[in-house]
Amino acid sequence: MKPKEALLIVDLQNDFCAGGALGIKGTGSIIPVINKYIKTFVSKKLPVLATRDWHPKKTGHFKEFGGVWPRHCIKNTKGAAFCPGLRLPEDVILLYKGMDPEKDSYSAFHAQDKKGRSLLSILRKSGIEELYIGGLATDYCVKFTTRDALKKRLKVKILSDAVKGVNLEPGDSEDAIRQIVKLGAKKTTFRKAVYKI
Repeated sequence: MKPKEALLIVDLQNDFCAGGALGIKGTGSIIPVINKYIKTFVSKKLPVLATRDWHPKKTGHFKEFGGVWPRHCIKNTKGAAFCPGLRLPEDVILLYKGMDPEKDSYSAFHAQDKKGRSLLSILRKSGIEELYIGGLATDYCVKFTTRDALKKRLKVKILSDAVKGVNLEPGDSEDAIRQIVKLGAKKTTFRKAVYKI
């Protein structure tokens, strides 16, 4: 039987960790929790997917070229590597986004694997109907990924104990959670999720 659920880890990369170019407060605290989710999904033989920002050196995404953000997660740099301590399985499906210098590409649905396959095509081929989403950042890539997943008629559970936000404005992350819950996403935590996966 094809799997129906998958774990999607969004952008847990060095530049978003403490001391990174765009360090997000509290990122270190969610890595052990995400590792527990990974272990559970692997034990159930369910897919684990992980996205990475993979920006070119020159992109409209960065402040110096008219965007919002400082330089971060430039492809093949230390900043684009995964955060220390993240224990991805050997068969993790890696997805890359942000390569187009004309687009922000916050959503994982703009990502593709090394073979050029889109996230949606991978999910459809695998028979996945529900995503458990954790990672960074609640108010940007997690939010946009969730919105797109719901538009594609996928079920979504947001791992509220395994996400952190940028919060350019106070309360942005809480607002993001409210928005996506209103659209149909469900919130869960490891303690609740482990019995349902």
